[in-house]
Amino acid sequence: MGTVTIGVSIAVPEPHGSLLQERRAGFGDAAAHGIPTHVTLLPPTEVEAGRLPAIEAHLTEVAAAGRPFTMRLSGTGTFRPLSPVVYVRVAEGAEACTWLQGRLRDPSGPVPRELMFPYHPHVTVAHGIEDAAMDHAFEALADYTAEWPCTGFALYEQGPDDVWRKLREFAFGGCAVVPPQASPVDRGSLPAW
Repeated sequence: MGTVTIGVSIAVPEPHGSLLQERRAGFGDAAAHGIPTHVTLLPPTEVEAGRLPAIEAHLTEVAAAGRPFTMRLSGTGTFRPLSPVVYVRVAEGAEACTWLQGRLRDPSGPVPRELMFPYHPHVTVAHGIEDAAMDHAFEALADYTAEWPCTGFALYEQGPDDVWRKLREFAFGGCAVVPPQASPVDRGSLPAW
């Protein structure tokens, strides 16, 4: 059956997703149009194609245990000099993303993926381009902000053309989205983020 390269991420919705994708392309990042704008939960991972049903079942369970949360982006950051990346910061929702990615990569699950670096939720806006262009991306989006209710995540597959395509979405179970200024609600056994 062969192998496939998959990833799991939270899509940045419109109009924010297209805007950041166009900005990424404008900074000179050739991969921009092949990668939907996202916050990674499971980085590119090669798996046996026959394992996809078990992986989808696992993602369904993780999503059912989660609940919607507010995702807010604000300002820029960089992983340089360790990695040639400029990103938009996840200012709210990072704790939820961290919980989700930990559950997705659980050693007892079907994708026990180890990471090269500690997990840090972000939205890449420049990767592997010239330093001057990286500096420009960092400065150009320094005041960027966006906010939306995050209600789930999606499974993607990288095609032979290096384009990432959505295979399936997974909606969170549990209560409705809690606005940022609202008082806490009874979360029962759901994760406390």
